Amino acid sequence: MAKVKTSYFCQHCGAQYAKWQGQCTSCRSWNTIVEEVVRKEEKSPWEQQEQQGGKKVSRPLKIKEISQSEEHRMRSGNTELDRVLGGGIVPGSVVLLGGEPGIGKSTLLLQIALRLPYKTLYVSGEESQSQIRMRAERIAPDSEHCYILTETKTQHIFKQVQGIAPDILIVDSIQTLHSDYIESSAGSISQIRECTAELIKFAKETGTPVMLIGHITKEGNIAGPKILEHMVDTVLQFEGDRNYVYRILRSLKNRFGSTAELGIYEMQGNGLREVSNPSEILISQSDETLSGTAIAATLEGMRPLMIEIQALVSTAVYGTPQRSTTGYNAKRLNMLLAVLEKRAGFRLGAKDVFLNITGGISVDDPAIDLAVVAAILSSNEDIAVEKNICFAAEIGLAGEIRPVQRVEQRILEAEKLGFSTIFISGQNKIVPENRNIRVVLVSRIEDVISDLFG
Repeated sequence: MAKVKTSYFCQHCGAQYAKWQGQCTSCRSWNTIVEEVVRKEEKSPWEQQEQQGGKKVSRPLKIKEISQSEEHRMRSGNTELDRVLGGGIVPGSVVLLGGEPGIGKSTLLLQIALRLPYKTLYVSGEESQSQIRMRAERIAPDSEHCYILTETKTQHIFKQVQGIAPDILIVDSIQTLHSDYIESSAGSISQIRECTAELIKFAKETGTPVMLIGHITKEGNIAGPKILEHMVDTVLQFEGDRNYVYRILRSLKNRFGSTAELGIYEMQGNGLREVSNPSEILISQSDETLSGTAIAATLEGMRPLMIEIQALVSTAVYGTPQRSTTGYNAKRLNMLLAVLEKRAGFRLGAKDVFLNITGGISVDDPAIDLAVVAAILSSNEDIAVEKNICFAAEIGLAGEIRPVQRVEQRILEAEKLGFSTIFISGQNKIVPENRNIRVVLVSRIEDVISDLFG
């Protein structure tokens, strides 16, 4: 008989305790510790399904003795996902995709599974096979490499994996799986940790990449213990507003690439469309020039983006001025307003200031400072900034225009999109070339104000 053990787990952080207590000493949360029955087995299910014989035992090697081979990545056929992952799917890696309910996580991974040129097993614990078939008919009805399995028990999943031998395994979702070797309900801390450990062991021993879908709590974190994010190789965040059609894929953790990359999709009736030119959704196509808008050249990873910044400055009606931002750091806005008041002489202390970055994205690149200031002054003076002008510079506390990195890439993107003028810092060292865009070098905020508003 297997030994049965009772433990107490925090449902917020996954900390384990020998007895119940009111507060978790790890994350300081109250009333989150729950009793779970844990049964330990000598072997994991994947170890039991291995062939008979001695297991391969690794031995320590000097670093120069380790054979070095070229990195091989599996192309998913989805340019945005490959960019965020760092160039493709690494064999044997475990990828966790999180996002709010209804944002399109299952649609994204099903679309990838249907269009992959590799044999793919899509395991769903939330939908029936007929429901998945209905969704697949809209996305890619002619797939020859995708197998659908509706199962939640890991032992049954591994039996099917042995028979099919897929190149990629997709699980929707990790919170629905359960193992017979843990006596607790699906979605509990113990089950999530045990099922993830089994899938990671399978991925590492067979070299098969595994992609997991994770639920999101009301705080916006991936449900389950925090150790779940530490166990996997890559954590992706799929975000956006369900009332809008655009979705953003970010990398929160990536052992095989950069976490600064960004993927943008548009939700359509036949699935998610990759947005190869994000500036088309971040800049309004209206020909009418309005005050309070300015275009900034920013970078997300290796990708340059042109984003539109909107500002509204009005007299404070209720006495206390409001400072409201969407997609921008409110503390940085307060700093820029203080610089405008101290260094440039604009009295904005008694006025409401509202700032919005269009497209529903959040930007923390300091290179958009100059565009933010231009939009605020444009709204305050009620003078429109020409639509063919863009900005790429940081503003210091002394009112100086500071240089930003990779300014050449920003200039090329602005030139490609048809802008005629770009304002950058005079400290940026650029190579003089015959360009179709005029590069204006400025060193003080007063220079920008005189050029734009006279």
